[in-house]
Amino acid sequence: MRNKIFEMLKKELREVFRDKKSLSMMLIIPIMIPLIILGMSAVFEGQLSKDTSAYNKIGFAYDLSNSELELTKSMNIDYIIDTEDKLKELFNNDEIYLYVTKTDNKYTLNYNSNTESGSYASIFMDSYFNNYKNILQQDLLLNSGLNPENILDVITVDSNNIGTTNFYSSYIVSYAFLFIIMAITVSATYPATDTTAGEKERGTLETLLTFPIKSRDIIVGKLLSVTLSSIITGVLSLVLALIAFNIANDTFTIYENAKITLSAPSIIMSIFVIIVFSLFISGLCIAIASMCKSFKEAQSALTPLTFIALFPGMIAFMVGVKSSTLLSIIPFLNFSLVFNDISVGIINYLEIFLMFISTIIYIVIVIWFIVKSYKSEKILFNN
Repeated sequence: MRNKIFEMLKKELREVFRDKKSLSMMLIIPIMIPLIILGMSAVFEGQLSKDTSAYNKIGFAYDLSNSELELTKSMNIDYIIDTEDKLKELFNNDEIYLYVTKTDNKYTLNYNSNTESGSYASIFMDSYFNNYKNILQQDLLLNSGLNPENILDVITVDSNNIGTTNFYSSYIVSYAFLFIIMAITVSATYPATDTTAGEKERGTLETLLTFPIKSRDIIVGKLLSVTLSSIITGVLSLVLALIAFNIANDTFTIYENAKITLSAPSIIMSIFVIIVFSLFISGLCIAIASMCKSFKEAQSALTPLTFIALFPGMIAFMVGVKSSTLLSIIPFLNFSLVFNDISVGIINYLEIFLMFISTIIYIVIVIWFIVKSYKSEKILFNN
């Protein structure tokens, strides 16, 4: 049996590596991952280092006091003082990003939150008025013969960051793992489609079944070939992601205090999860594609699988779902949660073991289903 499975594996691998589309899926898709990592890092960097000139043009519909004039100068505010109607006209023409009106001691910030400049300007002016309020409070206390420090500085707050990563580094690593899952899924769909529905359409599968080889050996050989190509995609994606992490650490200042790093145990466990997920998704792809009449139908049937593989992990990351023994046996979600733990240096061997065992059970069920299908001419040839 082993020799027959090995021969089937060699046959399928020859077809995979000869097919340009399979190779492109296997090798080209991982290249997108470092581009995504560096691109998202550049966006985060741009948000933090945004030039104040992009949102500091502010209008005031009242005369500024001496304290306000000094504050606008210290905060580098490019201000205009004019009537409310004139400021509204300038605002509508995008010549200023925000204007302030005043009624007694009530100040109103007028801005458009639909624009990036308007949103930044509102945050900027919130800071301005907090500073101005602090100045007024100090002057009031001094005029009353009180020491502002004894009243305003009642407590002192210091910070001690015990984390080894920052928000941006953990965000980038988590999303990199999600895209690795997507890359593996996409790379598995084409060879799985070609080796099942494609062979049906070409008529080669019927010929293959006339050979003295069991359906089980055929399925296992096909499964191993698709799994191997998926593993290559996953490992290549991981290697390119690690290279991109190093480039990002050296390029972007947002990672100065907390570098993007993965320890050796984390990398080893990542490879293990990639192998298990590749086995799982390959079996699922072959099971779905084997039920289809044509290559095109199989592609349509497998397209939603990419989103199914990606969305549970993405939603879990966005809402902060934490891994647990129960969630470690739920397909798709368990891989994403394990990857999230690995991204912050947490390796829970029990949950990884449960993920592995549950996946093996799912694969055995899938293989049984496919073998049963291949023994049925009605299902196999869609009569």
